[in-house]
Amino acid sequence: MTEAKAFDRVADDYDRMRGGMERGRQAAAQLAGDLAPGPVLEVGVGTGIVAAGLAELGHDVRGVDVSPPMLARAAERLPGRVCVGDARALPFADASFDNVVFTHVLHLVGDMPRALRETARVLRPGGRLLAVHGDPAADPDELVAVLDRLAVLQPRRPDTPEDLDAAAREVGLERLRHEFAPDYERATTPRQLLESLERRLPPYLWDVDDDTWARVVEPALAALRALPDQDRPRVQQWRVHRSVYVRS
Repeated sequence: MTEAKAFDRVADDYDRMRGGMERGRQAAAQLAGDLAPGPVLEVGVGTGIVAAGLAELGHDVRGVDVSPPMLARAAERLPGRVCVGDARALPFADASFDNVVFTHVLHLVGDMPRALRETARVLRPGGRLLAVHGDPAADPDELVAVLDRLAVLQPRRPDTPEDLDAAAREVGLERLRHEFAPDYERATTPRQLLESLERRLPPYLWDVDDDTWARVVEPALAALRALPDQDRPRVQQWRVHRSVYVRS
C-alpha cells in the first residue's frame, strides 16, 4: 500500500479523528511566529487544516499533497491554492517561496534527504523551513498507556532532531532553533481512540498482518474496551519537536 493510497482511504475520517480546524488553528498559531515575510508552502497539506489556519492569520499559503481525496477537502478551505505533488519532486520553480512547512509529514515522505533538497530548491535565499517532526509525547494516562503498548509496531522514525539536522546541513539549511514543547491539547474518549485504531487510521497500523494484529493490537483494543466511562474525554497536552532552518 503506498502512502497516497493509504491516505486516500482515511480522507473521509481524517479531520474528525485528528481534531479538525481546532487542532489546525492551534498548530498554525505555534508556527506563525517563525515565518519569514512572504509566501508559504505547506508540503503534505492533507485536508488543509494547518494551511487554512495560517491563511486565517493573514499568510499567503499554498499546499501540495500526494492524496487527491485529502486535497479535495483542502481545496474547500483553500480554493485554487492546492495541488497534487510529491515532496521529493515539488511542482514549483526554484526560489518560489519564503517559507516551507512540514507538519508531522517528514517521516512519511519516503526519502527525507531528497525532500529537503527540494525544500532548499524552492526556498528563496533567507527563506525558512519550519518542521514539526519526530515522536510526539503526552503525560501518562489511560489512553497513552494503550498507545504505549502499540509502540513496538512503529518503525524507527527518520525525522529525529539529529537526523533532520544532518539532512538539513547537507542542503545548505542552517538551524535557527529547536524546541520540544507543548503543541496542541486534545480531548479524546476511549471510544474515539478505539474507533481510530479499529479503522487503522494511524499510519503504523496500515500494513499490520493478521497474526501481529491478533498478538499485539487486539490486547490493546481489549484494554481500551475495558476502560470505564467510554464517552468521557481524557484531556491530553501533546508536546512535539519544532525546528526552524534558514536557507543560506
